[in-house]
Amino acid sequence: MNDRILMTFSPDGETRTDFVCRPEKAADARDAVSAFVSRLHPAPTSHMVQNLLLLVSELVTNAVRHAGAVTALWLTADRRGVHVRVTDPSPAHPQDRTPDLTGRTGGFGWPMVQRLAQEVRVRETAGGGKVILATVPR
Repeated sequence: MNDRILMTFSPDGETRTDFVCRPEKAADARDAVSAFVSRLHPAPTSHMVQNLLLLVSELVTNAVRHAGAVTALWLTADRRGVHVRVTDPSPAHPQDRTPDLTGRTGGFGWPMVQRLAQEVRVRETAGGGKVILATVPR
């Protein structure tokens, strides 16, 4: 998994930290999130980190399961929150489904993402895929 960290300064003097990678599975994404949050100052609360780990795990799992791959995971932090972008090659938007309580077909991930995030948006990408943008408050 290739990754890179960028630190930028906005015109108002705020430091923003960006992390970009291409995880192949949810465990890779969780490792990336853990590495990312360990560099944040001030450190986020453990509750926020748990929510972020779960949200990113679900987004990456869904991208791999339903779109075949994650083309990019981009994490950005500012003083308001951590902003997550997961890009995949499928133009199909996530669908609400009735959760399968037997555990065979899922249906829990997308509602969980919507509950964990302060904001969730889905946008089409120029290459025919989509990007899911989600913000977890800091």
